Amino acid sequence: MKLTLHKPDTFGALASFLCFLHCVFTPILFITHASLCCSTNTPNWWKTIDYAFLAISFIAIYYATAKSSNSAIKKLLWFSWSLLLLTIVNEKYNWVAVNEYVNYIPALLLVGLHVYNSRYCQCQTNKCCSSHECA
Repeated sequence: MKLTLHKPDTFGALASFLCFLHCVFTPILFITHASLCCSTNTPNWWKTIDYAFLAISFIAIYYATAKSSNSAIKKLLWFSWSLLLLTIVNEKYNWVAVNEYVNYIPALLLVGLHVYNSRYCQCQTNKCCSSHECA
């Protein structure tokens, strides 16, 4: 039996939006927690959520690009995911000093691209997806 997502763009947009919310609320939660408990250490389980979002979005993009008829959107989805990967890994290892808000850009870009792809770039037949007639 072949594993497929019924609506990969909906799944991807939701996962990317949740990733965005995770990025937005993490500083707020830990500033609040630090002021109440005098601890600024982020729990390991919280840090692994970033990688869970990366894995979920990878799967969603994989299936969304398989059904997309627009090659530019396919490339932008993968580019955005790669940018999200780089920003998350950079945040963990501090390779380059960048504002933490940079993570918001690829997450929101993924939301927008998934929504656009689901509305305007879907193949209606397998023939369309296997050829370049809709691209």
